Amino acid sequence: MTMPIDLVLVRHGESEGNVANCRSRRGNNDAFTTEFLARHSSRWRLTDKGIYQAQIAGDWIRNNISERFDRYYVSEYLRAMETASYLNFEDAKWYVDFYLRERDIGQLDVMSDEERRKRFAEELSRQQRDGFFWAPPGGESLANVSLRLDRVFNTLHRECSDKKVVIVCHGEVIWTFRVKLERMSQERFCELDKSNHPHNRIHNCQVLHYTRRNPETGQLMPYMHWMRSICPTDTSLSNNEWETIVRPKYSNWDLLREVKKEKRVITK
Repeated sequence: MTMPIDLVLVRHGESEGNVANCRSRRGNNDAFTTEFLARHSSRWRLTDKGIYQAQIAGDWIRNNISERFDRYYVSEYLRAMETASYLNFEDAKWYVDFYLRERDIGQLDVMSDEERRKRFAEELSRQQRDGFFWAPPGGESLANVSLRLDRVFNTLHRECSDKKVVIVCHGEVIWTFRVKLERMSQERFCELDKSNHPHNRIHNCQVLHYTRRNPETGQLMPYMHWMRSICPTDTSLSNNEWETIVRPKYSNWDLLREVKKEKRVITK
């Protein structure tokens, strides 16, 4: 069994939570009302801008990839489901999959930036140190998310071999897709995660297109070999070019070179 020929990942559009958290990071906590705090983050809806982003992304996918797909998957969180509906794929039948849910950030969920920094300062400092492996109190690390995505990959191999598949989910889930599909090292992930360059972010309604088909010759490969990343509402935020996926392999010397980047503090 092989993977799909085309795998299209779409991040949800701008949500109520995106707006509230963005304002909070700028010092404005007005969005954290009693009503807002009473909901789990899975219940966040799209804003008007988010709906517009989803419609534009749907148009772009139909015009540049395909009008129809063989299988449609979506996270069960409302902002992803709403995005999927506004992509407007004709006759789409969506499979709602809870394995595609956003990373669980546990006790840090639905909280202003100010309160988060007051209550969890030590944990947030650990996040800077541990990166991919850090788990918020009561939540998941990205490594945990990557492990649950194995269930999704099993389904793609088993049910979607040689098909065209679209998945609507979340930014951090798409990062774990990248880690697995590109066999990305944790060092490379942390480098991209800390980058401020817009091309290294996954924006609302960003589209990541993985394919086994050579974009120039049409030749099929047995595995995903090419990827492009597009932000349809503002292409200046994305690379927009096909990239060949180079999955790293290490000789003994390569392994030691990576190890020696870290200084030993105990030598005997």
